[in-house]
Amino acid sequence: MTTVDQPSDSTSMPAGPGLDPTALPPERSRGRAASASRLAVGAIAALVLLGLPLVLEAQRLVHPLHILIMICLYATLAQAWNILGGYAGQISLGNAVFFGVGAYTSTLLMTRIGLSPWLGILVGMFVAVLVSLAIGYPCFRLGGHYFAIATIAVGEIVQTLFINWREVGGASGIHLPLLPEAFVNFQFHSSKLPYYYIALAMAAIAFGCAFLVERSRLGYYFRAIKGDPLAARSLGVKITRYKLYAIAISAALTAMAGTLYAQYILVIDPESVLPLSLSVLICLVAVLGGIGSIWGPLLGALVLIPLSEGTRVYLAQSGGGGRAIDLMVYGALIVLVAVFQPGGLVAISRRFRGRG
Repeated sequence: MTTVDQPSDSTSMPAGPGLDPTALPPERSRGRAASASRLAVGAIAALVLLGLPLVLEAQRLVHPLHILIMICLYATLAQAWNILGGYAGQISLGNAVFFGVGAYTSTLLMTRIGLSPWLGILVGMFVAVLVSLAIGYPCFRLGGHYFAIATIAVGEIVQTLFINWREVGGASGIHLPLLPEAFVNFQFHSSKLPYYYIALAMAAIAFGCAFLVERSRLGYYFRAIKGDPLAARSLGVKITRYKLYAIAISAALTAMAGTLYAQYILVIDPESVLPLSLSVLICLVAVLGGIGSIWGPLLGALVLIPLSEGTRVYLAQSGGGGRAIDLMVYGALIVLVAVFQPGGLVAISRRFRGRG
C-alpha cells in the first residue's frame, strides 16, 4: 500500500517565488524609511546649525554671522506669535509690546540694581506675562479684526508712554554699560559666536514649546477655538481662559528674545523695541512660512531676514539708501504667497514632496 508523505511542519514548506516570510508590510517599511529620512535630515541640519558659525568665525565673516543671529531671533519671535495667531487664531499686531517689556525690564534691573541679565530674562518674562493678561482680558472680548485693531492701539499707547517716560530714558532710550566679557555678564565683545549659540538655544526653546503645545490637549483646545469658537464653547472649552494661556506663552517667549536683543545691541529705545513695524514684521515672518505649523516660522525667517539684510546693505552701498526697499520686496512676496498658496512656504514644500 502506497502512502503519501505529509509535511510534518508547515514552516518547512517553501515560501514560493517572490515571497519572503521575514519581509515587513509595505506600510511599515515606508514608515521606517520616512523616519530614517527625517532622522538623517535632522542630523544634517544640526551639523549645519552648530558647525557653520564656526566656519564663518574662522573666516572672520562677521556680517553673515550677524544674519544667522537675526534669523534665530526672528524665528523665536515668529514662533511665539505662531502659538497665539497660528494655533489659537488670535491675530495680534502688538507683540512688540512684550518684546519691549522684556528688553526694558532686564536692562533697567541691570543698570539700576546690578541684577544679572540672566535673571533679568526670567523677571522680564514674568512681567510680560502679567502685561499680556492685562491686555488680553479686555481685548479678548473682541473678535476677528477688532482684536487685531485693539492690539495695534495698545502697542501705540505703550510706545507713546515709553517715549514720554523720563525715568526709563524717554525717547533717548538706555545705553547698557560695557562690562567685562563673560558669560555671566551676557556680554561678548571679541566675537559674535556666543550670541549666536544663545540665540539658537532660545529658538530651540520656542520651537520646543510649540511642539509640546501642538501635541497636547492645550493645542487641541487652541485649534478648536481657531476653527469655531462657538462650537468649542458649546463643548465646554473655556474660550477666554485658553486665549489667555496662548497670549501668556507668546508674551513670555517674546520677552525672552527682547532681553537677547538688548544685550546684543547694548542700546534700546522705544523706536527700536516698541515700534508697530516690528509687530508687523513678526507677523509677516510667520505668515510667509506658514502659520499653525512647527517649521513655518523658521522657513519664513530663513527667507525674509537674509532678504531684508541683503537688500538693505546692497542698496546702501550703491548709494540708494536701502530704506524700506526690503519691506517692499518681501511685502510683494507675502502678497504672492497669500494669493497662490495661503498655507505659506510649508504648504508649498508639502506639495512638492507629494509630487515626488
